[in-house]
Amino acid sequence: MARKSSKPANRTISEINVTPLMDLTFLLLITFIITFPLLEQGIPVQLPSGRAAELSEDAGRTITVDEHGQYYIDAEPVSFERLAEDLHAWGQADPSMPLLVRADERIAYGNVVKVLRSAYAAGLSRLALVTEGESASSP
Repeated sequence: MARKSSKPANRTISEINVTPLMDLTFLLLITFIITFPLLEQGIPVQLPSGRAAELSEDAGRTITVDEHGQYYIDAEPVSFERLAEDLHAWGQADPSMPLLVRADERIAYGNVVKVLRSAYAAGLSRLALVTEGESASSP
């Protein structure tokens, strides 16, 4: 006489356990949320305060001049000659590309003017000077 067991027969499980995948997805999402602002503001500069309309940084390139007069394209340090060459290439490719200029408020005004002059000579006409927003108590 055959013995009957209450255990089910060995079956393969055809469902994928998504819990570890969801954990990994949330971990990556949190990592990107934390690190993205650090990547965007890669060069530490003390921006002057001012009142202006919000500007999206999607399509344009960012030129930064730090307190020591070092030039950066996005987050890459470059010489002024290389900066001028890149500005000329961008002006040839897309003259309507917006150019955002971030400069430390402690540097000489002439360094900012050199960047703006080179951008204008390259044919770039959409220039914006990035500033910190004024506090609510300022007039």
